[in-house]
Amino acid sequence: MQDKISNDHLTRTQDKEFAFTKMITCGLCGSGITADEKFKKLKDGTTNRYVYYGCTKFKDKDCPCGYIREEDLIEQLAMVLDTISLDEIGMKDRIRTEIESHNEFQESVLGREVKEKVKIKEVDIRNYAKHILRKRPLYEKRELLSHLRSKLILKEKQLSLVS
Repeated sequence: MQDKISNDHLTRTQDKEFAFTKMITCGLCGSGITADEKFKKLKDGTTNRYVYYGCTKFKDKDCPCGYIREEDLIEQLAMVLDTISLDEIGMKDRIRTEIESHNEFQESVLGREVKEKVKIKEVDIRNYAKHILRKRPLYEKRELLSHLRSKLILKEKQLSLVS
């Protein structure tokens, strides 16, 4: 019975998709970074969900790389975005599409006459990228990171870019 429970847990974890898996490498051993979610039942009956990222230990089963909470990883990613050129973010076309969609929504769905349409040059691309990391769905986070031309490395709970 214990084997079945363990196997069911592995299947659920493997089927679950996380925002930053397969996009970050362990800076200590070179393995990939994986994620695991934990749930904590609170006294008031609600449940909190926590996601942790850490080394898969594929290349070194004794890798000392620890785990980092997803919220901390997102804030480190936001800080990394402050250090790279806007061209590396590669999101201008995506933002242009979003702005056009927003303007069309305002006019056609809400019936509002848009006197001054938002323009791409008025949008802070860095802040938009940070917004994606913090608030947007998983697929948008993955798309944002896929535009980076540098490799993301997690070493001793610190994220960095390597060209």
